[in-house]
Amino acid sequence: MTTTQTQTQTAQTDLPTARPQLWDRRFTLYFISRAVSLVGDAMMPVATALAVGPLYGISGVGFVLGIWTGTFVLLVLFGGVFADRLGARRMMVGADLVRVLTQGVLAAAFFAGPPPFWLLVTMAALAGAAVAMFLPGVNGMVPLVAREPQWANATLKVADALAHLIGPALAGLLIALTGAGTVYAIDSGTFLLSALCLALIRLAPADAPTPAADFAAHTGSSLRRDLRQGWQEFRARTWMWAVILIWVGYGVLLFGPLVPLSSALIGARLGPNAYGLVVSFLGVGTVLGGLLALRLRPARPLAAGAVAMGLFTVLPLCVALSAGLPVLLTGHVLGGGALAFWSVMWATSVQTHTPPAVLNRVSAYELAGSVSGIALGQILAGPATALASPGRLLLVSAGACLAGCVALFAIPAIRTLRRAAPMDSGKSGAPGGPDGE
Repeated sequence: MTTTQTQTQTAQTDLPTARPQLWDRRFTLYFISRAVSLVGDAMMPVATALAVGPLYGISGVGFVLGIWTGTFVLLVLFGGVFADRLGARRMMVGADLVRVLTQGVLAAAFFAGPPPFWLLVTMAALAGAAVAMFLPGVNGMVPLVAREPQWANATLKVADALAHLIGPALAGLLIALTGAGTVYAIDSGTFLLSALCLALIRLAPADAPTPAADFAAHTGSSLRRDLRQGWQEFRARTWMWAVILIWVGYGVLLFGPLVPLSSALIGARLGPNAYGLVVSFLGVGTVLGGLLALRLRPARPLAAGAVAMGLFTVLPLCVALSAGLPVLLTGHVLGGGALAFWSVMWATSVQTHTPPAVLNRVSAYELAGSVSGIALGQILAGPATALASPGRLLLVSAGACLAGCVALFAIPAIRTLRRAAPMDSGKSGAPGGPDGE
């Protein structure tokens, strides 16, 4: 009898450890916060184009979006510093409340009549500044609210994809039925709900902001010193800055020009409805990629992500070659899945290989690099069509995508980076990788 009990206990000891629960109160509140605000974010490009375009033309739409993006790029590094000083959750709540104000003001303005252009630009600048304060904390919050960052990132990626399926269609329908004011009012409400959910999250003592996060205890360090420290941590990780350099190239040659060039080619050949369907299938692929990332746990996440990104080459290639609608839909499903899978592998690697005290600042540097490349690519897409046809430019995009994947594999620091096991948030700091979080 004793021998049997010993064998049973040994067998139980050898059983794999149960997976940590994902849907606890903290992650559920965080998921609701991100899901509703992502729907609001997805509505805005369509709302801006359909509401501002008839009043101020294409140049007006471009200027409003450009002000938003430019303000974000200019301020996002400071957002990373403030998130590390004050705590990511506080900064995110404050940023959401600012966007409640900006979107509420625009809703009232559209309900009252055509808003003046200066008001649109001013609110775009304030909203861009708020996003710059919000986004650096997104990476830092995930390890604080989830014991398994990869599952959390994959789940959030699926929510992101669904938001981009629902948001644009909802915005277009609401503007057609009720006007732009309703869309901006709903957007304001999503940020209010997001702020409420974030405010209700209670972090464990080990996960709460340290005294260094308080400005009163931070008198010995300057803003410049904080920025320098974040840069040093970013630069010290070869795999990280190398990926961002590749992503800057992707932004200029691939992601930036992809939407304007693809919409022009597909819209001219198959009509605007076909382009809308193609974009929807991109969202379908993103959902599938997120679900795949929930199942797979590769030992070398960035290497696996690089393999997936090779499939993204199909997307610009099928558009450039004037493929039929079935091939276009298939290419966009593959592209959406590839990009979603890479995004989960990347976000998890950053969260689990970066010390907690600088995670938000490091995230700000990688955001600034990625977004600046995309912005430049968007600006250059129009002038580039004077030098080559959109189809030839998209062939360049496909080649750049494939070359970027080769570069990802060619750099040992990226190819060999191993998956870091998350740690218990109550031990040695917060959950994360070997560096802690």
